[in-house]
Amino acid sequence: MLLENLVFVFVAGFVTALATGLGAIPFFVVDDISDRWNVILWGLASGIMVSASLFGLIGEGLQYGNELLMIPGLLAGVALVVVGHRVISHADIDPREYERADFAKLVLILGVLTVHSFPEGVAVGVSFAELGFDSADALSILGFTVPILGVFMTIAISIHNVPEGVAISIPLEAMGVSNPRKVWWAVFSSLPQPIGAVIAFYFVTLARAFLPLGFGFAAGAMIYLVVTEFIPEGLEAGENLPSDGRPELAAGILVGVLFMVPLAFV
Repeated sequence: MLLENLVFVFVAGFVTALATGLGAIPFFVVDDISDRWNVILWGLASGIMVSASLFGLIGEGLQYGNELLMIPGLLAGVALVVVGHRVISHADIDPREYERADFAKLVLILGVLTVHSFPEGVAVGVSFAELGFDSADALSILGFTVPILGVFMTIAISIHNVPEGVAISIPLEAMGVSNPRKVWWAVFSSLPQPIGAVIAFYFVTLARAFLPLGFGFAAGAMIYLVVTEFIPEGLEAGENLPSDGRPELAAGILVGVLFMVPLAFV
């Protein structure tokens, strides 16, 4: 049964990776994505991820009655992102290099992408900790008893991946890369997520007493990513808009928060 659960979690993580490819789909019908829509998408992703972390991961972790474990978990999640950023800060990987990379370069690119997207995979894996356990907060999907938190988190990470796919596709469009290959490279950039999901799920099921630590870890990484990466990306995309795109970013965040509010009631 453990193997079946691992496969299910891998598939959920792979769905989030495939969602990155959706960011390339608009280029099948238009030549460019407006800055306004880019800002809105980053705001939407930010609102969704913060809400999923607060209402979902932290809320779920607190239900296990060991709040003290949440604190080191949150700090460890932040540390993962900080260390990851320092590791890749000197490895400036441009999506335009994907097309012309040799094997050694591809290994480096994959390493950078792993550091970049692994935390999202961890969040997905941890959110499926209750997979197979009957409860009022579970759904039956393909014969599996799936926690609602896992469904919400998969959707949240998938939506977050769409603007990342757009960001990856823009320079590839400038290079004249074909639309199908844009989709492939966008998905490729998120392939570490299903791997991270499986690893995180396996460890939290091995040590259920430490689940608050795992939930805190994923939440800390997600919230810190939003503050240090998603919001700055949105502001950068809106530099040429009135008020630097802040109204669009705020609107996207609000919509994202409202979208995830149901997590607070499940």
